[in-house]
Amino acid sequence: MTDARPLHHDPLYTDAALVAFYDAENEGGADVAFCAELARGVGSVLDLGCGTGSFLAGLAAPFRVGVDPAAAMLDVARTRPGGAAVQWVEADARLLDLGRRFDLVVMTGHAFQVFLTEDDRRAALATIARHLAPGGRFVFDSRNPACREWEEWQPHNSRRLVSHPRHGEVEAWNGAVHDPATGIVTYETVYRLPDGRELVAASHIAFPPRDELARLITEAGLVVERWLGDWNGGPLADDAPEFIPIGRLA
Repeated sequence: MTDARPLHHDPLYTDAALVAFYDAENEGGADVAFCAELARGVGSVLDLGCGTGSFLAGLAAPFRVGVDPAAAMLDVARTRPGGAAVQWVEADARLLDLGRRFDLVVMTGHAFQVFLTEDDRRAALATIARHLAPGGRFVFDSRNPACREWEEWQPHNSRRLVSHPRHGEVEAWNGAVHDPATGIVTYETVYRLPDGRELVAASHIAFPPRDELARLITEAGLVVERWLGDWNGGPLADDAPEFIPIGRLA
């Protein structure tokens, strides 16, 4: 049974003071460019876990819907340039039913990893299948657990300066702990403002193995046309940083 607790209960996504750092640390990227190419010429796009909406706001597709459970993220999306042309929906992707289908369904930024249980992931994939049009395509990303990326999310090697439009240069760092029994990583993000105040948030993400993803995708009535190992189009390999399935309805 799906655990329907709110997905975004940590301040990184619900606290406006922390959401303001999101775009400063996640602007653009290879995933945005790749998905924009997939969206070229399509009539409708659904972005699950759309965050602050930069991807959808920059597209030309006639019908665009962005879904996110965090109201503070959607507040930013609505006010960004191009945001008024997009329909923004505050909802949980595990439970979503918009009553229509889309030519392209995307879930990027590792949003899939917020689904902490197999049942959660099964529900999210069912949502993708429910909203995908015949002939349409889906794509999402999930980090490869074999790369143990969480080991890099430690204070000694994650300290950085983030340029914030209001606070200026802000010191930031992370810490992370992996639970081998569940595969869930709890990671902390800290922003130290110039006045010495610290904004702190804890988040939880899962690292499902590829064989589980492949099985759940098939169970959802979807088929993968190709797997990528990174957003630059690299092949899937044991040491590839990402699992990126691109597919369609079965």
